[in-house]
Amino acid sequence: MSNTHFGFQSVDERDKAGRVRGVFDSVASRYDLMNDLMSLGLHRAWKAYTVAVAAVREGNRVLDIAGGTGDLARAFARQVGTQGMVVHTDINEAMLRRGRDRLLDEGLLLPTAICDAQTLPFATDSFNLVSVAFGLRNMTHLPRALSEMQRVLIPGGRLLVLEFSKVAAPLQKAYDWYSFKVLPRLGQWVAGDADSYRYLAESIRMHPSQEALKSLMKTAGFGHVDVHSLCAGVVALHVGIKC
Repeated sequence: MSNTHFGFQSVDERDKAGRVRGVFDSVASRYDLMNDLMSLGLHRAWKAYTVAVAAVREGNRVLDIAGGTGDLARAFARQVGTQGMVVHTDINEAMLRRGRDRLLDEGLLLPTAICDAQTLPFATDSFNLVSVAFGLRNMTHLPRALSEMQRVLIPGGRLLVLEFSKVAAPLQKAYDWYSFKVLPRLGQWVAGDADSYRYLAESIRMHPSQEALKSLMKTAGFGHVDVHSLCAGVVALHVGIKC
């Protein structure tokens, strides 16, 4: 039996996925509103930057992992055109259903699948691009997940990981105050759930730093990895190219 972290707690690794699922089941209905409030709308700019860096082309095949309510999938679908494909996935059914409904409301019918990034149900060398935004830190085995993402990419394909990261030292005290004092109260007020947003703050602290994640991606088989730190390291975009 092995343990892993769930926020600051140590839990049986077999239990983590269920606990994470419970968090997102709880917040799914207010997820988009909370993203706007807790980031002051900046999450939209971070995702737009990710889409710009991705430079997806018409006819490309894209896999959006932990796609949630579909922000990246929507943008990529408009770029790949009718000859391309975007597969919208998440391990959490409540989040995936919400995303699928939003996409349908905008006239986008995408292949949608509940799947675990650690055991992807797709063939090797299938996609030009794999994206995961604000989902990697919730996965139990990061090396296994990164290896799976590398496997399903074509040679020369790219993985884009947008995730909260290690903030610059001068901002650390203020960032901690906001994360542990303001964020749970905001979660309680808007979503009726302080604990899930306390977990969010804790999970960010347990996630690898920019350099540590770059090293993990290289170990997983990405020959070149660029790191784009945004907002003084509050978030980082890692771009890995498969050899």
